[in-house]
Amino acid sequence: MSESSVSESSIRQFISFTIGDEEYGVDIMAIREIKGWTASTELPNTPAYIRGVINLRGAIVPILDLRARFGRGVTATSPRHVIIVVAVGSRVAGILVDAVADILAVSADEIQPPPQIERSDIGFLTGLVTVDGRMVALLDLDHVFAFDDLDLTDGVAAA
Repeated sequence: MSESSVSESSIRQFISFTIGDEEYGVDIMAIREIKGWTASTELPNTPAYIRGVINLRGAIVPILDLRARFGRGVTATSPRHVIIVVAVGSRVAGILVDAVADILAVSADEIQPPPQIERSDIGFLTGLVTVDGRMVALLDLDHVFAFDDLDLTDGVAAA
């Protein structure tokens, strides 16, 4: 019970996905669903990184373009793109990504803190992990979805 239970409790699981040549990971416990790209309904007066909303079994879900959120331009969507539906606090939202890559199981001590880089916003990251020779940046969903100037729940009703 001693070594085995300690090592099992320190293992964390992430779903990794790609945006261009970069790979990111999200804690598997935050993920509610993974679905193919569905055209969204645009909302007026929202930032470019908000693609709009979709109706997901009667619930209106805002879709965030992660590429645009990271300041890398708006994604030119195709049927190959994927929406990862996540729970962030009490909210449910979708993130638009290029493709789902892998399910990762990593030990908590393998996760390295993000480097301190002047004049960059790496607050989106909780850590970095190397898996099979590739670097995966682990996202802080609370920070990614921190919209100080935007409340997507006002005026959006379930369809």
